[in-house]
Amino acid sequence: MTFPFRRAATAAIALSLAFGAVAPVAAQEPSGPYLAGRAATYDSDFAAAADYYTRALVRDPQNAVLMESVVFAQTALGQLNRALPVAQRMWDEGINSQIANMVMVGGFTQAQDYRALMDRDLESQGIGPLVDGLVTAWAQMGAGNVTQALDAFDTVAEDDGLRLFALYHRALALASIGDFEASEAMFAANDNRLAKITRRAVLARVQVLSQLGHNDQAMTFLTTVFGSHLDPALTVIFDRLAADETLPFIQAASVTDGIAEVFYTVASALSGEAADDYVLVYARMASVLSPDHMDSVLLSAELLEKLGRYELSVATYKQVQPGHPDFHAAEMGRAEALRRAAKPDAAIEVLEQLTREFPDQANVYSSLGDLLRQQEDYARAVEAYDTALSILDQDSASNWFILYARGISLERLQQWDRAEADFRAALALNPDRPEVLNYLGYSLVEKQIKLDEALSMIERAVAARPESGFIRDSLGWVLYRLGRYDEATDHMERAVALMPVDPVVNDHLGDVFWAVGRYLEAEFQWKRALSFVDPEDTDSEADPDRIRRKLEIGLDQVLIEEGADPLKMANDG
Repeated sequence: MTFPFRRAATAAIALSLAFGAVAPVAAQEPSGPYLAGRAATYDSDFAAAADYYTRALVRDPQNAVLMESVVFAQTALGQLNRALPVAQRMWDEGINSQIANMVMVGGFTQAQDYRALMDRDLESQGIGPLVDGLVTAWAQMGAGNVTQALDAFDTVAEDDGLRLFALYHRALALASIGDFEASEAMFAANDNRLAKITRRAVLARVQVLSQLGHNDQAMTFLTTVFGSHLDPALTVIFDRLAADETLPFIQAASVTDGIAEVFYTVASALSGEAADDYVLVYARMASVLSPDHMDSVLLSAELLEKLGRYELSVATYKQVQPGHPDFHAAEMGRAEALRRAAKPDAAIEVLEQLTREFPDQANVYSSLGDLLRQQEDYARAVEAYDTALSILDQDSASNWFILYARGISLERLQQWDRAEADFRAALALNPDRPEVLNYLGYSLVEKQIKLDEALSMIERAVAARPESGFIRDSLGWVLYRLGRYDEATDHMERAVALMPVDPVVNDHLGDVFWAVGRYLEAEFQWKRALSFVDPEDTDSEADPDRIRRKLEIGLDQVLIEEGADPLKMANDG
């Protein structure tokens, strides 16, 4: 299910204008801790950055850059309590900083100081038009001024670019005070448009419908949006509805939850559109204000993973405890973070445990298969893919990748007949996937069978991805196998330009050069290929012993030694 929330928002507004920008402040003479803090910030090592900037601030306590840097790093770590005193100093000294203003809003929210939230000077103490408008509206709700609050939401909605945000929060606010009828009217308007903007909007409407006693309608809406194969978190909700349980409204049960949702709304809209560390502080603020807001926890962990802070990402994913509906999603994320942290054994352990806890979830088995395949444990990968496919609908178009991945594993296990069947089944479901066309075509070339079909497949793959070095190499190689050496040369040279340090591609170019009589260039490419061979890569097609032999006696003699057919031009008799 693709939601239009972020797309609609970013198409309508310039995000930098809507959410504000950090005011520039000048640094004093750089010190060692300051420079170390900058380096840590560049690496997104927020813990180290917070430590170094704090040390520097002790030496230069009036430095606005250092104060702002401490606040940012601590907020990125989710340490609002440590960021707040420094943010308060910045306010006291009249330093205009978006991140400090954000932290102060978080502090006022935790203290339920709604008057302070409403009385802020938005010129110097604001965050941005959207956040400030929604926070003010929620603060009015907290102060018991419902009419003024609804008017404030409506004021934000007057900006077309912010309208969906404002209406969503207005509907949440109505539900938070028990006016479920009015909230449902907003969600249901215009063919449920508002209720479909995000996954959380869907769930909010489901909770509202359940509160109104319309569980059947809630179940229908849930499956209409997400389909019949629900993930574990949605399955829990569906089962509770089916058991005629009245779901509590938890999406924004309090004003604090509502303001947390404001920060998550912005983080979700900015994700993929703004710098990941900038998005992270919004996601962190949401999870600090509302610790049960697991979507913000998952988003924070995902952003930390993208920033390369894998240990912090793993720790954040682990905040979702076993038994929570989002535990499955969190563990899937944790496994990926562990994989990217070069801890494949730990990642495999997480996924294997998930197969025991969620034996009917195909994505767990397919992810396990992918990880095992990457570790070259092809036999176990095939077993995992077998289980995934046994769970899924056999004719589902989305199965193509699992079939393709299983085909790769089977090919590496030298079970070609089964591998070819999987590749062709993948193409039957998705005929134009260039990676499948290329893999099957190249495999046929290597086996020197069905070369005309292989050429057709690879040409289709090249047309789809002309800048792929792997696919361009395949085209050059099939032309070489067909004896069309002159045609192969251009494609192989292009492949090397795209992948200059790949040993296989350089080795192939050497063979093509030899076939057209460019012997010195062939030897040069073979030497390059040899220099790029990774001795620890036991699965590589580049055979260093064969390359050395070609350098000693030439390709023609190597082919004779191997009992292979000699080089032969396509138009030779």
